[in-house]
Amino acid sequence: MPKKIAENQNIGEVLHEWSIPEYEQHERNKAWYIIMGLIGFALITYSLLSSNFLFSLILILFIIIIFLQAHQDPIVIPFLITDLGVIINDRFYSYSELDEFYIIYNPEEQVKIIYIETISNFTPRLRIPLIDMDPNEIRITMRSFIEENIEKEQEPFSDMIGRKWRLH
Repeated sequence: MPKKIAENQNIGEVLHEWSIPEYEQHERNKAWYIIMGLIGFALITYSLLSSNFLFSLILILFIIIIFLQAHQDPIVIPFLITDLGVIINDRFYSYSELDEFYIIYNPEEQVKIIYIETISNFTPRLRIPLIDMDPNEIRITMRSFIEENIEKEQEPFSDMIGRKWRLH
């Protein structure tokens, strides 16, 4: 579990630091809203006709979240790599809590992200956009603290779908 940083907590020496948006803000045109509206309407209609009210509720909540994200700027969050762990906003993840990392770098699709897997099954994978950082420098620094999974060469399917469909 990540720990909330106390005022006098030792976080170690800061090796890399940059700011990341809370979520990606996508430019969506009218066609995107029309297509997604039709898909959403069709799914809600199907769920109501099949008496699957929980699915209807989940769809409606999803639509509300997408609408709110589209009309609100993301919060900018500081991200730090230190010699004791990583810090996201006010949460400290020590290296003992982290399992492995991998970097996905695809300049054609403008994908430059570091994924950090945690040991805990209850803590989600950390997805950190590298923005203007050099992936090789980050890779060298992270390798000295946790293992790199060199077998992963593709971004997770959920992230790829979210990026291509401009959902998050």
